[in-house]
Amino acid sequence: MEPRYRLVISCPDRVGIVAMVSNFLSSHGGSITEASQHSDSSSGWFFMRYEISTRNLSYSLEELRESFSPIAQSFNMNWSLTDSSKPKRVALLASKQAHCLSDLLYRYHSNELDCEIPCVISNHDDLRSMVEWHDIPYHHVPVDKNDKEPAFRAMEQLIEEHQIDTIVLARYMQILPPALCEQYASRVINIHHSFLPSFVGARPYHQAHERGVKLIGATCHYVTEELDAGPIIDQDVIRITHNDSAEDMVRQGRDVEKTVLARGLRWHLEDRVLVHGNKTVVFA
Repeated sequence: MEPRYRLVISCPDRVGIVAMVSNFLSSHGGSITEASQHSDSSSGWFFMRYEISTRNLSYSLEELRESFSPIAQSFNMNWSLTDSSKPKRVALLASKQAHCLSDLLYRYHSNELDCEIPCVISNHDDLRSMVEWHDIPYHHVPVDKNDKEPAFRAMEQLIEEHQIDTIVLARYMQILPPALCEQYASRVINIHHSFLPSFVGARPYHQAHERGVKLIGATCHYVTEELDAGPIIDQDVIRITHNDSAEDMVRQGRDVEKTVLARGLRWHLEDRVLVHGNKTVVFA
């Protein structure tokens, strides 16, 4: 597949945005191969994602950015122009549960995720052999519950050393410090069961089983300082019945967690998720 540029824009809605952007690209030899747009009447904001063929472009990525900058300023745009041939660098964080981590590693190994995974970081050593089978460095950073700061400093250093773009909490069971959430805003992805806040704490599926719920599911979201309250990227549910035991619900819940996390990560890697406030626009 030929390299493509991705132009992602969010800005106050007004007449002429699409025409201005499209004319700019065509005048520079850019052919739009995929176009997604959304106008949010409640907020008055406009969202756009274009994929641009580079076949006939006579400008480099930096030259195109420089030329587009005056237009972006005139429309008060939040925008990015990136090269799709340069994959994002992803750090996977995990604890003891293997289902989400193993699923992402399999998809990565099978070339289903367009990214690089230079490291896996865990506060336990249980998953080392599985990760190293994929030829990915495994960093064991234990967390002292009485003093977590040294562990998080070590983790931040690893993330910086590996030049990480995106962090994925693949069932990492520690709360990230606010400074890290702020530094990587809209670049830390988490997965949790959709019972929150109804079934907080340990054994959520067992709590749900005792209440006789009929739907279980999962939520993929960006991490913010407010626990499990960041912008939602993707959600899904499956129906269960009174015949399902708590163990059945755990198994089915893990299946939907894996699917939702992988789908949310893939959309993020392809720049399909635009964050506005505590909401997202997803051009899936």
